[in-house]
Amino acid sequence: MAEEKDPTSVPLSQATEDPEDPIKSPPSSPNSSTRKACCYFLQSWVSKKFMTGCVVLFPVAVTFFVTWWFIQFVDGFFSPLYEQLGIDIFGLGFVTSLVFVFFVGVFVSSWLGASVFWIGEWIIKRMPFVRHLYSASKQISSAVSPDQNTTAFKEVAIIRHPRVGEYAFGFITSSVTLQTDEGDEELCSVFVPTNHLYIGDILLVNAKDVIRPNLSIREGIEIIVSGGMTMPQRISHVERVAGQSERIPLNRIK
Repeated sequence: MAEEKDPTSVPLSQATEDPEDPIKSPPSSPNSSTRKACCYFLQSWVSKKFMTGCVVLFPVAVTFFVTWWFIQFVDGFFSPLYEQLGIDIFGLGFVTSLVFVFFVGVFVSSWLGASVFWIGEWIIKRMPFVRHLYSASKQISSAVSPDQNTTAFKEVAIIRHPRVGEYAFGFITSSVTLQTDEGDEELCSVFVPTNHLYIGDILLVNAKDVIRPNLSIREGIEIIVSGGMTMPQRISHVERVAGQSERIPLNRIK
């Protein structure tokens, strides 16, 4: 009678096999590890260079897009007129618009032009909704106007706001003398934009506590509009002449 084999029995040679034994397991190829390292390095290098290209081309693309849109927008004012005359030259309407703006500036600078402009402004300020939009737009345009007047920003200012140790950019719009029992106090009306450049707070700050940096009004507006991205690395203060050649020392920002 033949001996029946136990199905659960395992040969000794198979029982002693260890799948994780480095001698019996298939060795990893050195070429495979090198290939993986090269692929990882190449992927990282390509990703980095691609992002660098995006960072470089994004502002260039935005600049060209905005410039192209502006040229087409301005060119569209007089282009239909030239099309009616049978003249189809791209850019002619843009040049005509620039010349028109120049002559408007010359006309408004005269007494007759200022009178006509005042009448038109008086009519616009009587309109219900348009007057608010016009007033806000005029305040912004007056800030960068080369003809300084009472409504334009006077100087860029840095004040301690909202608490000690923190500073805020603003624009000096006017000055006022506060009469108290202890004497007169010179205050500066500082406009601090809180929502881009259109809405902000008006703060009355002592003239001695106002820091006047060496920044022009246009540079200050660029800092506000860009969200501080155009902030220079170093800012120094300028001294202000007060009264009879009296110098008021101002703090220095480092």
